[in-house]
Amino acid sequence: MHIFVKAKPNGCEDKVEKIDETHFIVVTREPPLQNRANCAIALLLAQYFNVEIGKVRMMKGLKERNKIFEIKQ
Repeated sequence: MHIFVKAKPNGCEDKVEKIDETHFIVVTREPPLQNRANCAIALLLAQYFNVEIGKVRMMKGLKERNKIFEIKQ
């Protein structure tokens, strides 16, 4: 399944907020440097969907705030 994520790096806490079935806001403490925020977002999504980190893949948005992730169940 594909989900749309609005990333918020440098946040106060790590959390995943569901807007609807395919749209999420993900806040992470990691800065957007050297791909650290993207890795943290992938890890948070894996924990949220209760899947292994290898089943979460970023499809679009490497350097953008709006991202598309693929989650394999």
